[in-house]
Amino acid sequence: MGSADQTGSTARKARIEEMRRAQQARERRNRILVITGSVVAVAALVVGGVFVVKSQSGDDSSTASDSKASGHWVTGSDGVKTWKGTLGRTHVAKTVKYPMEPPVGGDHDPVWLNCNGDVYTEAVNNMNAVHALEHGAVWVTYTSKADKADVDALAAKVKKTPYTFMSPDDKQADPIMLSAWGKQRTVTGADDPAVDAFLEKFVQGEQTPEPGASCTGGTMK
Repeated sequence: MGSADQTGSTARKARIEEMRRAQQARERRNRILVITGSVVAVAALVVGGVFVVKSQSGDDSSTASDSKASGHWVTGSDGVKTWKGTLGRTHVAKTVKYPMEPPVGGDHDPVWLNCNGDVYTEAVNNMNAVHALEHGAVWVTYTSKADKADVDALAAKVKKTPYTFMSPDDKQADPIMLSAWGKQRTVTGADDPAVDAFLEKFVQGEQTPEPGASCTGGTMK
């Protein structure tokens, strides 16, 4: 058993290191794109007047809209719930109302929440968090009912794991929950074996709509 655990741990570390290298390469490319984007931004000013006219036509970007996330949960034998149905992936400015808490997909903000082992001590914007899930991140959430020792232990684990992030969420049903794109489960605490199993399977897992997309360079709130 010890040998098998060590082999799995080594493979997981190698995969995370590979993700780190890929992310660094993407960030170098992004710096080049920023320069190019500056040129494009100047051109965009030329057509800015058209946008202003359309904005005044009655399309209020602050109006809440429903996500395309229609469907229902199906719970597997491993305790992981899978959302069966449609999960929108459109970037929107309007506020999205998700049919689950925390949300596991749906239309979302154009800017992702930083998810490179980031631990947030305050609730985050669901729309930014969903974008991070689209990039293959796992989201650890907890309520005020969660044991502090568990919260601290989970935070330490998240900080060591790229493509993860953590935040409080007192709107969720259970004290500690794990979410990925289209996936979710409740765990009993930091030492629940389901924590490592969920991370192993869903950090950049097969459910990821945009594997390898960046978890840095987004927003921190």
